[in-house]
Amino acid sequence: DFLAVPLEEVVRLHSSSGTTGTPTVIYHTAQDLERWTNQVARCLYMVGVRKTDIFQNMMSYGLFTGGLGMHYGAERLGAMTIPIGAGNSKRQIWFLQFFKTTVVHILPSYALLLAQLIKSEGLDPKRDLNLHIMLIGAEPHSEETRRRIEEAYGAKAYNSYGLSEMNGPGVAFECPYQNGMHLWEDYYILEVVDPKTGEPCREGEVGEIVLTTIYRDATPILRYRTRDLASFTSEPCPCGRTHRRISRIQGRSDDMFIFRGVNIFPIQIEKVLMNIPEVGNNYRIVLAREDYRDIMRIEVEIKSELFFGDLQKLERLQERIQAELRSEILVTPEVILVEPGTLPTQEGKAQRVFDHRQM
Repeated sequence: DFLAVPLEEVVRLHSSSGTTGTPTVIYHTAQDLERWTNQVARCLYMVGVRKTDIFQNMMSYGLFTGGLGMHYGAERLGAMTIPIGAGNSKRQIWFLQFFKTTVVHILPSYALLLAQLIKSEGLDPKRDLNLHIMLIGAEPHSEETRRRIEEAYGAKAYNSYGLSEMNGPGVAFECPYQNGMHLWEDYYILEVVDPKTGEPCREGEVGEIVLTTIYRDATPILRYRTRDLASFTSEPCPCGRTHRRISRIQGRSDDMFIFRGVNIFPIQIEKVLMNIPEVGNNYRIVLAREDYRDIMRIEVEIKSELFFGDLQKLERLQERIQAELRSEILVTPEVILVEPGTLPTQEGKAQRVFDHRQM
């Protein structure tokens, strides 16, 4: 239990998955939220967001911190904020056009998919929209993906870094020079260490980011091992800001994967599957990227007798597995039921995750 104040002083909590799949709960006092809001507002102001902007927030709201974190930061700057949330592309396009949205917060993969959908409607994202700033994050993406997004929309796309244990979005953010993310060292103590030995890394050397909160009342955290891999630089930035910058996140030191902005551990999926009597002992998780959108397929071996019964019974089982998985991992994967012995097996450690996405 990380709670460091009486529970009656807590006004909100957020949650993320822990390293074993157990939710990690982060508590906030009113003052904690005030600081976080100012921190995010600083990020947005740095990239050019102003009171005159129309901000459309396409991230999920709820326990996931991305939606509410950016929302309150934009409101603090006085920008009109549209809390539209994730999905429903036709509605997103209507709001983009009708309100002449100038700033969006969006997943990189969804930004590329949405550009295709906009074009399929006979529109040109550059000509028919008013975007000039795109805030992208919550999933790994390459510099090439960022450039594709900027080319598609004719807007600047800024990378960001955050995690629920450190409030959420706004831990580090790119400035207009897009050469690394400024990590706010008046809010956090930054270390980059060798993930195996814990020894400090030299400047420019990739290691695991370790963070300590400086100002947080409800849930102060010391030397949190993020498992996120990056390097840092203390070289002066042309923008004039003096906080050290971290590189684009290079990966993670554990087996967690990110799907549509949600952190997922394979053990979470296994826990659900192995709790369903009809499911066999073998399964695999296949991640792919189709039409700029991340796809998760979970292939599950089920007991052979089920294939000789009622087809509707199989469909109900498939729907039940999907529902239970969504309850656990907060996204809905495609579930494919297969006969026993269909999936490959290994004599050694089983490989469950096959990630074919190209960032």
